[in-house]
Amino acid sequence: MNTLSRLPNMLYGGDYYPEQWDKNDWEKDIELLKKANINFVRLNIFSWALNQKDEITYNFEWLDEVIELLDRHGIWFGLGTGTAAHPAWMAKKYPDILRVEFDGKKRKFGGRHNSCPNSPTYRRFAKQLVRKLAQRYKNHPSLILWNISNEFGGACYCENCEKAFRVWLRRKYKTLDHLNRAWNTMFWGHLFYDWDEIVAPNLLSEHFGENQTMFQGISLDYARFNSDSMLECYLLEYEEIKKEMPETIVTTNIMGAYKPLDYFKWAKHMDVIGWDNYPSIDTPVSYTAMMHDLMRGLKDGQPFLLMEQTPSQQNWQPYNSLKRPGVMRLWSYQAVARGSDSVLFFQMKRSRGACEKFHGAVIDHVGHDRTRVFKEVMELGTELKQMGNTLLGATVPSKVAIVFDWENWWAVEYSSGPSIALKYIDEVHKYYRALFKQNIQADFIHTETDLKQYEVVIAPVLYMLKKGYAQKIEEFVRNGGVFITTFLSGIVDENDLVVLGGYPGELRPILGIWSEEIDALPPERKNTIEMKKEIGLSQKTYSCNLLFDLIHSEGAEVIAEYGEDFYKGMPAVTRNKFYHGEAWYIATSPEDQFLEELLMFICAEKGIQPLIEKVEGVEVSKRVKNGYAYLFLLNHNAHEVVVPIGKMEARDIITGRTVAEQINLPRYGVAILEYSET
Repeated sequence: MNTLSRLPNMLYGGDYYPEQWDKNDWEKDIELLKKANINFVRLNIFSWALNQKDEITYNFEWLDEVIELLDRHGIWFGLGTGTAAHPAWMAKKYPDILRVEFDGKKRKFGGRHNSCPNSPTYRRFAKQLVRKLAQRYKNHPSLILWNISNEFGGACYCENCEKAFRVWLRRKYKTLDHLNRAWNTMFWGHLFYDWDEIVAPNLLSEHFGENQTMFQGISLDYARFNSDSMLECYLLEYEEIKKEMPETIVTTNIMGAYKPLDYFKWAKHMDVIGWDNYPSIDTPVSYTAMMHDLMRGLKDGQPFLLMEQTPSQQNWQPYNSLKRPGVMRLWSYQAVARGSDSVLFFQMKRSRGACEKFHGAVIDHVGHDRTRVFKEVMELGTELKQMGNTLLGATVPSKVAIVFDWENWWAVEYSSGPSIALKYIDEVHKYYRALFKQNIQADFIHTETDLKQYEVVIAPVLYMLKKGYAQKIEEFVRNGGVFITTFLSGIVDENDLVVLGGYPGELRPILGIWSEEIDALPPERKNTIEMKKEIGLSQKTYSCNLLFDLIHSEGAEVIAEYGEDFYKGMPAVTRNKFYHGEAWYIATSPEDQFLEELLMFICAEKGIQPLIEKVEGVEVSKRVKNGYAYLFLLNHNAHEVVVPIGKMEARDIITGRTVAEQINLPRYGVAILEYSET
């Protein structure tokens, strides 16, 4: 249950590691955090070894002292379970807890995320630890939420996992006959006669590279199994906390478009989504915005928590660039604009040693409040404090949705062809960016999401068509919706088996086309899209590359054709009228301008208008709450801009000023315009 909207202020703060410092420093640290307007910290993220020195001895007294200090200064806390890194003594005594890597090497103690998710030892000790923490702190009034482990990730290929994989497969397929059919094991003589013959797919068995596998069905199932295994570990801890505190908020910090874990599946068991945002200095603004929107979409548009970001630089990127003055504030508001109910940092105080000593922090190594970063954090905290809970719980309205599916992502990039250059995230971002640049908001949805609330649904590279999804799309289009999909869609089922009878499989009648062949060329080799129907685009010719479906119309209207190669004159873009709606097929990867103009045309036909007029480098987003709209204007330019806002008269809730017709935004400036929607 997410009750954060009941708080008087947005959560502002982040990770604090007092265990890394002498007790004499704690009081001064917390006084500095209070001065920076910090109202919340996360504790106990990596403290398993400190909390448990052996099998029976637990030590939480240090944590009691820190919590008491925080409470005295009026700072809320979130409690980590500490299970992200097991103690060295545990690895020494119980080597089954150690992971086996993709290349078959067994790890020694070290690093973090170093536990086998299917180790009985890991699960037993983790469960015991969390039970003791929950029993000890369940009645503390300043405890806002629980954070299980930290950035779950990786994979293990040990004997524990191999045995658990077989159990998982038995549960899914019931019989070996069913499994053999699903995996197409007649190919290359892979027929299995006993469950114990099945081994984990890695470099010792089915793989000849990270994404290169001889048997996609086996590797795809192992990806599902690995995600499920870690989810089981999460749920073990979740259930222990809920036994003691059924109404508390329990979550974990996830990592955007992190490939190994199916976050849509995880989200069902997270009371609120919390995620860690670490763009580089050259990460496209639209990509970061897409990650925020994806995180919001995991729980059907509910607000999320920005759990981590750096106040300035990141230690682990190739170039540890500083956030320029104003950028930390700008990127913090970007998260809020797209649905975050918090602004949290990693970390509160910069570590003295190890690999994160050059990662940014509110309190730097110098140890005082006179640094640029501290002053910026303090100023942003003042602004957020003045807003109170105005934005908490506000939602982000959209009539456009983009389908995102982790299993489809795995399948696309495990496939042996048609192009090594095809990256699922890149194609999804391409369509998102086209909407983003036109100030049209979009939700990210899963294949289980109800489509009725949307006017336009876009499914880039819907390679894997899950059972029943074609019928859901057909009903959506039949009732007046617009469906847009692309090359390499509808090709396989959930086992990565090709749907026979012609591409795009079950989507064929909805799209009104048949795809005969797929040409794949190096990305630098281009073709052209030649417009054949006048739909208001600015040009007659656009470029395209990557993949080229050779399609035939089976009733669909041909909007554009290829302009070159032996398939010159064949359809490149089609529109099929289907009952009250229509379905579009884009048979290649077009240039950005084409997509921007095409999606603008389609949205306009459905009455979907940009939030405001486009201004280069200015991001626009809207949240709504209790009959009021909050229009966020974020200037990502290093220079001042003038943003026209039309006939709107609104109040900037940051400055308190009333604005009309236009607003001046300084370099990296932000405005949040409040106006009534009634």
